[in-house]
Amino acid sequence: MTHSRARGVYLPRLADAAASSMTTYGIPLLVLGTTNSSSLTGVAFVLAWAPRLCTFALAGTAVDRFGPARVFRLAAAARALVAGLAVPALAMTGAEVAASLVMLLAACAGCLTQFSFIAAESIGGAASREADGAAHRVQSVLLSIDQAAALAGPAAGGLLLQWAGSSGMLAVISGLSLLSAAIAPSARHMPGPTAGNGPAPQGWRTGWSTLRALPPLAWLVAGLALSNLTLGFLEAATPVIVVKELGRSSASVGVVWSCAAAASLLAVAVCRVAIDRWGLSGVGRWAALVTAVPCFLIAHADSYPAYLVLAAVFMAGDSMLAVVLRTLRSHLIPAEVFGSTLSVTVLILLLPYPLAGILMAVVDPAAIRTVITACAVVQAIGLLCAFTRGTRSRPRHGKRR
Repeated sequence: MTHSRARGVYLPRLADAAASSMTTYGIPLLVLGTTNSSSLTGVAFVLAWAPRLCTFALAGTAVDRFGPARVFRLAAAARALVAGLAVPALAMTGAEVAASLVMLLAACAGCLTQFSFIAAESIGGAASREADGAAHRVQSVLLSIDQAAALAGPAAGGLLLQWAGSSGMLAVISGLSLLSAAIAPSARHMPGPTAGNGPAPQGWRTGWSTLRALPPLAWLVAGLALSNLTLGFLEAATPVIVVKELGRSSASVGVVWSCAAAASLLAVAVCRVAIDRWGLSGVGRWAALVTAVPCFLIAHADSYPAYLVLAAVFMAGDSMLAVVLRTLRSHLIPAEVFGSTLSVTVLILLLPYPLAGILMAVVDPAAIRTVITACAVVQAIGLLCAFTRGTRSRPRHGKRR
């Protein structure tokens, strides 16, 4: 890339991540304010996420066919247009029509966010390949950007909705989306096949076959998917444990995840230095240990401070594993099928979250800690396989670079 990394990769990613986070969490708040219905708010949240899960293969194919820069620009510009048009549309319609419009807005924004995310990840993958030995540094910066946006986006969306109304929040989403499209690198600044110059791949089939042919990556994705099942169940169970069992307020639940987010950002910063010194595999093994041990202890935490600290340590280890995954992914996946393979890996990593929600729904509240222990066992086995069998395997595609 001829653009500097900050100008061509980090700044567009920051603007897009902020817009995506505000869209994902702000639009359900907008639905609640418009309809005053908690049920429709939940439906809006599903509508924001369902298109993302359903369009992974399509987004990956589009990135591989047309190039990540072009797809990123088009998706961000389209989201800016949709959010911008929603402002006058909501102002000129009645309550019933407005409710339908915000539902449609949630679905459209979720779909476009998926396209911009896969494209942004592909641009980050290209930057990592170009950075060579410093790939983990690029990925740690990108992960820090995503985590900071996930932390600030919902709060910013809520404040804007409270003080500036729906038009103010949607205007900011539109502005951030437009900014990310304007400052994104152009297609001619993207190297080689990632610019969409090669033959069109076969989407999901290509991504799945590529992942299967890369055992180190496949084992790590499988291990982290099992870890995400544990994380998803903890996210669903934390309000019950903190409020019902530990007798704290609902605000204390937010404090848990705010501290966990701060610990994650610190862990990502430490991870950059640690990988330089001990290597990707060594840091991955330590991160797996830091992630697995607190999970066992969380099941027995009988005080709020202990629960908060253990959750923060757990999330710190999980964030370090994410840096390892992203770095390994950027090294191993061929550039010409990066979008398709990335889509498959992200889908596998996200599928445990709805499964965790279902598990939480059917489990008796008295058995929650037992289920956490069982999840911790499954997580430990998955991560053990990822860093034993996966590291002994070799990619079957031969040399990638």
